[in-house]
Amino acid sequence: MDVIYALIPGMLVLGLAAVAVLFWAARNGQFDDLDGDGRRILMDEDEIDPRRLPDADPDEESPPGRAPDDRLRY
Repeated sequence: MDVIYALIPGMLVLGLAAVAVLFWAARNGQFDDLDGDGRRILMDEDEIDPRRLPDADPDEESPPGRAPDDRLRY
């Protein structure tokens, strides 16, 4: 029965910590984009935006023997 005097304050501290983490996550935008991951998994990975590649010039001709869009693939 004496253990309950330690368990109740401990559970209150853990509960308050969980609520504090929830509010911190909500303030920092952790729940802003709930649908993004679901849609991102369906995107085709072969279509890479050339602006994301540091060395790629979108107007540059591809080397002979390669298709024009092969330079954008990994």
